[in-house]
Amino acid sequence: MTDYVVTKTQREALQRLIKIAQGDTGQARRVADFLLAWWNAGECGGFDITTAWGVDTSIAADMVEVFGLAVARNAYPDEYGFGPDFERIVAAWRPALLKGGA
Repeated sequence: MTDYVVTKTQREALQRLIKIAQGDTGQARRVADFLLAWWNAGECGGFDITTAWGVDTSIAADMVEVFGLAVARNAYPDEYGFGPDFERIVAAWRPALLKGGA
């Protein structure tokens, strides 16, 4: 990990994406797939970049911002205090991964 500082823009983009991923639309599913690939690609699945073709331009811009954060910082989202948010996304979109899940 580096001494990289999370910018306000990156934090706000991540917060917007988390909020979207907690919805139940096609775009929410795409955003959840993107975020969960960062959280744990081995368990949650990877992210096909062409999936981003199905999101609004503003959402895609937030995805680019968060991708930049993940690459620059070499850290998982829980290091920013977003672990509980990602756990809720897992519960919504990957319930089988939870203990006792189907």
